[in-house]
Amino acid sequence: MPTRILGISAYYHDSAACLVEDGEIVAAAQEERFSRKKHDASFPTNAVAYCLRYRGISPAQLDLVGYYEKPLVKFSRLVETYIACAPSGFRSYLAALPVWLTDKLWIRDDIRRRLEGYGGEILFGDHHESHAASAFYPSPFENAAIVTIDGVGEWATSSIGIGRGRQLALLRELKFPHSLGLLYSAFTYFTGFRVNSGEYKVMGLAPYGEPRYVRLIKEHLLDIRQDGSLWMNMDYFTYASELTMTGAALERLFGGPPRRPESPLTQREMDLARSIQEITEEVMLKMAAYAHRETGLRDLCLAGGVALNCVGNGRILRESPFEQLWIQPAAGDAGGSVGVALALWHRYMDKPRTSAEAAGAWERPSAAVRGVPKYADGMSGAYLGPEYSEKEIAEFLRTTGYRGRRLAPSDVAAHVAGRLAAEQVVGIVIGRMEFGPRALGARSIIGDARSPRMQSVMNLKIKFRESFRPFAPAVLRENVHDWFEIDGDSPYMLLVADVQPDKRVAPPPGAVAPGGLARVNVPRSTIPAVTHIDFSARIQTVRRALNPLFYDIIDAFHRRTGCPVIVNTSFNIRGEPIVCSLEDAYRCFMRTNMDALLLGNFILDKHEQAPFEDDEAWKALAHAD
Repeated sequence: MPTRILGISAYYHDSAACLVEDGEIVAAAQEERFSRKKHDASFPTNAVAYCLRYRGISPAQLDLVGYYEKPLVKFSRLVETYIACAPSGFRSYLAALPVWLTDKLWIRDDIRRRLEGYGGEILFGDHHESHAASAFYPSPFENAAIVTIDGVGEWATSSIGIGRGRQLALLRELKFPHSLGLLYSAFTYFTGFRVNSGEYKVMGLAPYGEPRYVRLIKEHLLDIRQDGSLWMNMDYFTYASELTMTGAALERLFGGPPRRPESPLTQREMDLARSIQEITEEVMLKMAAYAHRETGLRDLCLAGGVALNCVGNGRILRESPFEQLWIQPAAGDAGGSVGVALALWHRYMDKPRTSAEAAGAWERPSAAVRGVPKYADGMSGAYLGPEYSEKEIAEFLRTTGYRGRRLAPSDVAAHVAGRLAAEQVVGIVIGRMEFGPRALGARSIIGDARSPRMQSVMNLKIKFRESFRPFAPAVLRENVHDWFEIDGDSPYMLLVADVQPDKRVAPPPGAVAPGGLARVNVPRSTIPAVTHIDFSARIQTVRRALNPLFYDIIDAFHRRTGCPVIVNTSFNIRGEPIVCSLEDAYRCFMRTNMDALLLGNFILDKHEQAPFEDDEAWKALAHAD
């Protein structure tokens, strides 16, 4: 019988479950996809049920269950922080205490109660060790340095470690309250976005600004050391003791209060975003350089929420001493469920690990080529969630009365490519749902990257989100270097690279460039829908091996248009998680201005659908994220 380990992360944000069978990740999903509550922090009841259902097992057939961190250690940090800050943190402490006393301190009992029939051990990992394990064990490397960076775990806020074979050790940690992740979140809050949700908006806003606050930040807010560690001046931050991130001191420093959510963005917010992004990249590069000096290894693995900063990742790839980089696609807390399950297999059970490198399944590029490994990793392209058979889709359409028609499997790619070439926007549900925050062609909305109107149409009429937000290109792996300044794999949409100079478009002679956010409407390349204002793009490279139909759609579009690049954005509207079920997909399709919906090999046209009865509550959610 195979050995099965269930990993769980819960109660902070992005709860998730992962099932590992004989050291292989066979299923993983976030609770938000099932509950439809974005960043759902509750116990991942539905995600656990999916993982067990995928293998057709009950809780009694699990061998081990692991939780991704140590609640008692985390609670001790809460208490010690309150004592150190008292009495100023009393309100915050009172708000947190009931949840700890009723739920978080009794997680072992909670897990056992929810996994009825399970009689085995329930073990606890360390937060940053779980991140490190999620980064190293699925990577293709036999040996690698590991860097984890996030807000805070128990006490650690970042770590540097080393992985060799099945062994993993953390060498250094930075401890709370000094935290790059919390620093970035503080600026997310100050610029008017939601903490633990809007950080990527700050990253997208940064190119519109100038780094005019970098010197002020370094003079007043923090000291950056050569090893990438931080000392933060807590006179300017309130997250250690209050229910907010920043206080009056930061307002005085930056000439006014935080931006109110949903109010107009000003040049100050753009400049603050640019400044904190540059600080973040500096810290990430210094930490990577220090990890290289300490370990002497050629390859680097990244995890933790800050590892979702794809601009910083791109700079590490280009500028750090490491030859190869691998990033856990579910780099945030959801990935902790993967890490604790794999750590139990390799460390607690002392089971062997055969990396792709050791097995000869991954060939190291020449020293002249720096990049990201091919799909020779343990994450299966992050396609680890539920999928729907042709029979299930046909039954869904029959019982609901939704109007769709079946395409021959050999016709699907060309049909969708033709719609994209006609500037239609298509939602797609194909294969297993992605694990992690990125849609990678299984639960995606796709469009023509060549269209100068596609970015504004998708942002304002489909995603209902801010106009400045960039979209990512999905590009055939064999053509990526022809279009972008990168010659390697980026399967998980976690790296930024610039559009090749010969694909850029110069402004007309004498044209006056608009200022502020109006610059988003100026075409900068022959693929303007995926080219940010600084000529950068967050790239997803696509190989046929893991998502054949998505690859075939792009390939058919390439043969039709000469362009191997399409727009790929997540299948959701602002304020909701990526779709999971067929009903989720249809509902999102009907709420937006998408032209067509592909469910497996069934195509649904918007104009053929009956009027969709829906309540209006979702509109408030979509405009208040």
